[in-house]
Amino acid sequence: MLEINPHKIKKAEIVVGIPSFNESDTIFNVVKQVDAGLKKYFNGRKAVIINADNNSPDNTKEVFLHTKTKTPKIYISTPPRILGKGNNLHNVFLKIKDLGAVSSMLVDGDVKSITPEWIQCLIAPIFKGYDYVSPIYERDKQDGSITNHICFPLVYGLLGYNIRQPIAGEVAFSESLVEYWLKQKWSEQVRRFGIDIFMCLNAIKGGFKLCRVDLGVKVHKFSGPDLANMFLEVVGPLFELLWENKNLWQKKISFSGLPLVCRIRGKKRYSKLKLDHKQFAEEAFSEFSVYYSSIKKYISPEVWRKIEEMFLSKEKSLYIDSNLWIQIVYEMFYQYNISLNKEDIIKFLRVFYWGRIASFIKETSRKNSRQAEEIVQKQAQRFYRRRSYLLQLTGNFL
Repeated sequence: MLEINPHKIKKAEIVVGIPSFNESDTIFNVVKQVDAGLKKYFNGRKAVIINADNNSPDNTKEVFLHTKTKTPKIYISTPPRILGKGNNLHNVFLKIKDLGAVSSMLVDGDVKSITPEWIQCLIAPIFKGYDYVSPIYERDKQDGSITNHICFPLVYGLLGYNIRQPIAGEVAFSESLVEYWLKQKWSEQVRRFGIDIFMCLNAIKGGFKLCRVDLGVKVHKFSGPDLANMFLEVVGPLFELLWENKNLWQKKISFSGLPLVCRIRGKKRYSKLKLDHKQFAEEAFSEFSVYYSSIKKYISPEVWRKIEEMFLSKEKSLYIDSNLWIQIVYEMFYQYNISLNKEDIIKFLRVFYWGRIASFIKETSRKNSRQAEEIVQKQAQRFYRRRSYLLQLTGNFL
């Protein structure tokens, strides 16, 4: 791990980590907002800002180090050709442990809507005894499709936790949780985009004290080009951790809303996304044609009839509503556990994920973000109510 520590910082009470790869155009503002928040709300505490980079070739390092701040900065990086957000955060956690920080937080290097108040909202609860602080955002209705359609509903539906952003880039955590994360198994997918769901699920598994904060609007770079790989790298660890800890959901569970301990109010300005449902539908049909002969044996006859009717009809009337989506996800989740070809199962599920996105875009085309959010919330509630469908597949009857 490369480290540049101009002020030779050896101890800190607060660490703010900024993972990055090619964020030279946005990291300046992130650093300035973090510095302003630390000085305004935590002026009496020793803090440091750490940029955890993937050896970015676009001058991210230079922009970070040359940004004028009152808070000292440390730059750390993976070696050349070693990529992955999870690798960056592993380095951050090691540095947090080395510095002895009591309260730490993360913010992605591409966030455009960060304010100094985010720093207070996220860090302060750790000093009040919480271990993991998860955000609520207001986002464009088409942003965060992996969160909206699989991570949020499964954490909500199987574990009973209303964590709206279980793969959020902006979270805060205690030193004891850092120690716990470092002791867990880090797969290759966790070292890439799977890190955020790894952090969330292990905070739940470890019995740590969780809370939520409302950060208002989030504006950032859209991850569209990376969605295919992100899906594999996020859903793989999600399924793996849920099955490794099936004792958490193969039982009667009570719903946990989590306390909301901070809320930022202000003007609502969304970053408008213009996504074409046809593009995602084409992805679904394309991948279905590739995997058609392999997928059938993993889907129940009842669900397969509906799928064939949509994908093989001349009109190609693709519409995967939330009820069908729940059946598909739970069946594929079950198959992931009993199949030897686990990576294939995730790829097969991605076929229908594209279809669910296309359907959701059409369904919400004339709805505003608040109305679209209601659909996402109701879908998660259906996952919770229909968890018996999965439990029957696994032979568990509560």
